Amino acid sequence: MLQIFIIDASMTHSKEDGFVGKVQFSVEGHDNEYEIALQSKRGSDWGYGLFFLHNSGNEEQLLALEDELEEDDELFDYLIQTAKSKLEA
Repeated sequence: MLQIFIIDASMTHSKEDGFVGKVQFSVEGHDNEYEIALQSKRGSDWGYGLFFLHNSGNEEQLLALEDELEEDDELFDYLIQTAKSKLEA
């Protein structure tokens, strides 16, 4: 499993948009930091976008991380739970 280091996380919820969150993080051995944007109407099926946090970086590492997120449910759930833990009341 990848070694993930959380930088920041947030999540909001509204009737119109459902759950909208983001997690900023770094991955051991990767050159750049990342941000994952998360969205779910009801908190069960999550859509996401993965981006470089600051500047464009190593595309191969980004694509490898995206593959890892698709394959590793525990990692994806961990990022969702990290954002949900910051849900603003």
